[in-house]
Amino acid sequence: MAPNDGTQLDPWAGSYAARAVGLVSSEVRALFSVASRPDVVNLGGGSPYVSALPLDDIAELCARLVRERGAEALQYGTGQGTEELREQISLVMEREGIVAHPDDLVVTTGSQQALDLVSKVFLDPGDVVVAEGPSYVGALGTFTSYQADVVHVEMDDDGLIPEQLEETLRRLAVERRRPKLLYLIPNFQNPSGVTLSGPRRIQILEIARRHKLLVIEDNPYGLISFDSEPLPALRSHDEDGVIYLGSFSKTLASGLRVGWAAAPPAIREKLVSASESTVLSPSMFNQLVVSTYLANNDWDGQIKVFRELYRERRDALLQALADFVPQARWTRPAGGFFVWMTLPTGMNSKLMLPRAVSERVAYTPGTGFFADGRGSGHLRLAYSGPTPDRIREGVRRLATVIDAEQEMLTTFTGEVPIIAG
Repeated sequence: MAPNDGTQLDPWAGSYAARAVGLVSSEVRALFSVASRPDVVNLGGGSPYVSALPLDDIAELCARLVRERGAEALQYGTGQGTEELREQISLVMEREGIVAHPDDLVVTTGSQQALDLVSKVFLDPGDVVVAEGPSYVGALGTFTSYQADVVHVEMDDDGLIPEQLEETLRRLAVERRRPKLLYLIPNFQNPSGVTLSGPRRIQILEIARRHKLLVIEDNPYGLISFDSEPLPALRSHDEDGVIYLGSFSKTLASGLRVGWAAAPPAIREKLVSASESTVLSPSMFNQLVVSTYLANNDWDGQIKVFRELYRERRDALLQALADFVPQARWTRPAGGFFVWMTLPTGMNSKLMLPRAVSERVAYTPGTGFFADGRGSGHLRLAYSGPTPDRIREGVRRLATVIDAEQEMLTTFTGEVPIIAG
């Protein structure tokens, strides 16, 4: 189409590919400009608290890396990533019961790129992806950008409900819609904070095998556990039916953008080719920063620092919710960054957000975590960034918004809102 087939706002509107229709800003990204204001308590974005890192040590590490290995660090690399880092990643995955050879791995620009590569390799327009409901907004955006249809399956406090998964797959079979992927965040799920129980992991893998459904296990939070050691990963039970996605964004530094995918050999080769067609190779410098840090610094000790820091902040959030918003319900995560809140019946978290911003507190509306428009009665609260005192103040501000909304609903209906189940 010619440029004049567009509009005054965008003269190229008529030239975009059909898949570009799905390329829209997520509700999380839309919050960034507001949430970054210093007067706003940001309970919306799940960014790691990188100020807890030994920044002076990392600065010296980077300087030494350039001095001693600069010609290598500042050069192109391979599409699969350095062997050195892949060997180290194999050891990282052993903590969750995964036995993987370095050749099984593809280093990516964060696990978000890994999601994009998997989608590029597997999804045609109209294909179905089955996902938890709610699910990670970044994954939903990626699947939508490849024109896939996302079908959600309900969760409870033990994660995805196997019976609901089975029922959903049978319904899709009747509709002659065969899903290609099952997308799961089994540990401290984003946005719910829920962990998939051990028995359900086995049940879900059995269902996936029966229906010939490839499982995508996205696990950025697995080592950020507060109460116990991580459960064995799904991939530890099924190497051929699971693609495992990992990341150093939550356990080291998100700005380095170093993640990975562990996949069966044939799939791995396609992921490498897809990565080369996108970025040629992941950043050599960033890979060597991570490798050098893992080899010479106390990474285990740093993870323990993060665990204690985030545990304190989770506890501050849960206590503040109990003190200020007892009329709502929420999850109690055993790790990770997030709490999922259910508002009293009749409230809409998306419509409530402008009032919250005016009260100088930000959260993420629940609608951002569903592909079908659901979730208005929920919201996500992130505790990873603010200090405990700021978290408490943020919840106090949020409580004033919820109280005002309840009063307004009561005025309009003449009834006291019922607590959502």
